[in-house]
This record gives sequence, structure tokens and C-alpha cells, in this order.
Amino acid sequence: MKKTMLLFLALLPMMAWAQFDAYFSESSLRVDYCLTGNSKETSFSLKELIHEPYWSGSKTNLIDNLEFGSYIVKVFETGTDHLLFSKGYQNLYGEWQTTDEAKQVTKTFDESVVVPFPKVKIDIALCYKTWEGELKEGMRFSVSPMDYFIRDYDKLDLPVYEAWIGNKDITKAVDIVILPEGYTQAEMGKFIKDCDFFVKSMFSYAPYDRYRESFNIRGVMAPSAESGCTMPGDHIYKNTAMRFSFWTFDSERYCMSTDNRDIRDLAGQVPYDQIYILINTEKYGGGGIYNFYCSSASSNGFSSDVIIHEFGHGFAGLADEYYNDDTYGDMYNNDLEPWEPNITTLVDFDAKWKDMVDKKTPVPTPREKRYESTIGVFEGGGYEAEGVYSPHMDCLMKTFNGHEFCPVCQRAIERMILYYSK
Repeated sequence: MKKTMLLFLALLPMMAWAQFDAYFSESSLRVDYCLTGNSKETSFSLKELIHEPYWSGSKTNLIDNLEFGSYIVKVFETGTDHLLFSKGYQNLYGEWQTTDEAKQVTKTFDESVVVPFPKVKIDIALCYKTWEGELKEGMRFSVSPMDYFIRDYDKLDLPVYEAWIGNKDITKAVDIVILPEGYTQAEMGKFIKDCDFFVKSMFSYAPYDRYRESFNIRGVMAPSAESGCTMPGDHIYKNTAMRFSFWTFDSERYCMSTDNRDIRDLAGQVPYDQIYILINTEKYGGGGIYNFYCSSASSNGFSSDVIIHEFGHGFAGLADEYYNDDTYGDMYNNDLEPWEPNITTLVDFDAKWKDMVDKKTPVPTPREKRYESTIGVFEGGGYEAEGVYSPHMDCLMKTFNGHEFCPVCQRAIERMILYYSK
């Protein structure tokens, strides 16, 4: 019986590969769509389908059992409703919905999801989670691989800098594309140095330092017309490749862009699982959204810590653990367990880091000096001082004082690395 079980487990990856090869090719289908709405309602609309040249995601972990994020893309075989692929994600629109502006106006945001390019006719469902936690379909549509309205990706004549190649098999690695924002053609040499700094930074933090062979990091050398970044609060406006701007959602240090298509067109030049934008400025700031993109200033004294903090959001779905930011309204429904692995409302703490808490540690755990090195359940996190709890008194997802992730965040990152690379 034991031998039979071991044989079955050994065959699982081969079975998954067989399913991938039966239904998908080694390229991608990019779905560009729009989200229109306000704080109360949302509508989806399809914009364009693009055939991109690379599939760098896993060929074995096709179904996202984590379901991190408030949005999930699902791919079904047409006619059978057999689930072939799914992936959770977050987006800029979802964050905007929590702002005061969303209570007053309706806006449209361009978004994209990427799935393996099909060999058969498929149905794609774009789903979202309501405030009450219900998963709903926002839009469903059919795609035929023979559809001549699927646009072939425009390959741009841009140099690519291979900053780090740990595994030449892109389906068994975390592939990161670094994009330059506000670097002129004359500053491409600086961008290369900043890519090297990104690599050095990443592999100097645990647990990334133990998984160098699981990462590929490439920079696309796309110049901007002007150097620097837009800063509306200082009346500075720059003509840049992807139009990033500080003061996003009226938060000075939040630096994001709504020009999704420009970002995706540049990212698609190389295989990618994660997008990171280096912004050519000394101003402190950036941002990171799960399976969307991350950004940070390249020339700030905190650049190394910021890079790793923001990538924690974008790659592992880690929440901010500080609770003194009033940029957003109510981010979490305290009657539900948040999806982020490093915060809890205690509604379903068994699904989080309960197994890492010593039985002698009180829950909730007081923020007292005697517990400063303890894995516990400390009230405060996810921008909320009450009702949301985090696992450590300090962590890179809270401050840069200790320059390291707590054990709970490290485990979450490690699990995500293995998800992509095994």
C-alpha cells in the first residue's frame, strides 16, 4: 500500500504535465479588460486578446489552491466546464474602491490577466470576491485558439539585460522582469547598475538567499523621453515610458500607474511571472500589488528594504503590518478571515500561523518587550489598529528597523517560491 502511494505521488507531476500539454501550448494569452465602477458597484468589459510568446508559469501547479487576492481568473474547457487553470490576483482598481474618491465618482481602470495559450476552445471567467466573501463571476467569455481577432504580440526592438539566470527552464523558476521608469537612453547604464542592485538586494534577505537557483531576473531596456518621475504635489510632470506618478490616491509616497497596456507591452518582451518597475528617483516611495506589479525608487537610502517589502506584496501576497495609514477606508471585513497569509481576524486562525505559535504564548499577544522576538498574535495590521492581528512585533512588512522578515512571512515567501519552481 505504501509503495503504491509513493508511486502515485511520483506520477502526479507527470500527470499534470500531460494535462498542460493536452490543453495548452508554451505561449500565453493576455486578456486586456476594463473594470468600471465606484465604491458600491463594479462592471467588467473585454478589451482585447493578445497572443504573447512565452508561458513562464508552472506546468504542474495549474490550479491555484491558495486563492490569494480578491480576484481570480478561471479557465474551463468549453462544453465540459472542466477547470483547467486558475490564478488569484489583486489590482489597483480594488484598492481605489476603498478610497474616499470612489464614494463620489465612477472610474474605469485597464487591467490584464495572463493564462496559458489554449490548444482547444476554452471559457474564461473573471471572478471577484464581494465584501461578504462570496465569489462571483464578473464576466465569462469563450476563446478559440483559431480566432483571428487574437492579436499577435508586437515584439519591440529593445535590448534585454539578463541580471540573474538561476534556472534556464522558465517553467521551473520565478521569472521577474524589471522595467525602467524615467530612465533616458543616456541613463541605461544606470538602469543596468540598478538591476544589479536589485539582484544583490533580493539575495541578501531570507528566505530568498536560499533559493537563488529558483529565480530569473531580466531587465528590459526601454528608455523614457524624460528623466525622473511625475510628482503632482510638487507640480512636477514628466514624459515617461509608463507614466508612473507619486501621490497615487493622494498618498505622497504611493507611486503607481494606470497605464496598464504600456506596462504589459514592455513586460511581454521576456518571460515573466512578476513585474517590477524601478523608478529613477531619489524620492522615497513605491507600491506593490499581488500578481499585478511592484514599483520602488531606485536611488533612495531605503531602496534595498523597499524593494524587498514591495516584492513581498506582489509575489507572496503579504499585507502591510503597520496600522497608522489613513489612505484607505475599511480594507477588511472583520467577520471574515483575510486572504493575506500574515494577518488574521482570528475568524479562521487555524488556516494561518497557529501552528507556529507556542502554546504558552497568549492569544492575543500583548505588544510588550518580553514578546518582541516571539511569534504571536499582535493586534494591529493591515492599516487597522483594532480587529486585525499580525504575527510579530516587527517585520519588514511593518518597519525597516530589523531589516528582515519574521518567520511567518518567510514561510509564506518560501511556499510561493516552491509553488512556482516545483
